[in-house]
Amino acid sequence: MIAIIDYGMGNLRSVEKGFLKVGVDAGVVSNPKAVDNAEAVVLPGVGAFRDCIRNLDKMSLTESIIRSIQKGKPYLGICLGLQILFTESEEFGIYKGLDILKGKVVRFHIDLKVPHMGWNNVKLLKKPPVFGGIKDEAFFYFVHSFFVAPDNKDVVAATTDYGITFTSMVWKDNIIATQFHPEKSQETGLRLLRNFGDFVKKS
Repeated sequence: MIAIIDYGMGNLRSVEKGFLKVGVDAGVVSNPKAVDNAEAVVLPGVGAFRDCIRNLDKMSLTESIIRSIQKGKPYLGICLGLQILFTESEEFGIYKGLDILKGKVVRFHIDLKVPHMGWNNVKLLKKPPVFGGIKDEAFFYFVHSFFVAPDNKDVVAATTDYGITFTSMVWKDNIIATQFHPEKSQETGLRLLRNFGDFVKKS
């Protein structure tokens, strides 16, 4: 089973319903043992980076997430689930992330409305397994005020333009993470979730 991690923040039921709709065995879990026993991990999230890290630590989930990734289990991060992979965030001060990928989470400083909310296209730099059958520059749904700035540009799988060009998806080995919300992105998003299920089966 794919573990969708419940740490008190995020669109968990929408993500779970999305997976179930496309026939992928996934369920919401909130304890470290369930994460350790899962075939793969999905970490959705909406809200503040600081609160996300605090909740994961408080629920003793941080180490189990890191263990899963280090063991090579497929990981899908959505929104905050992307951002916490990085070294630190400047949201509400400087807060440390999981430091699995080097880089920072920074705020939009643009003349457009922030948060960046609504549909925007995703331009592929390389095609991760979850994009099978999804065209380049497909539209996905976004809602965020911060974005990741990776030190190593090789992890960047896709970018999106909103006043500036920012990283909207990363891919490194078993790690796939998106700034956009596949669970809010209709048929294209469901296709991505189904593809992640296929990726888990092949891993």
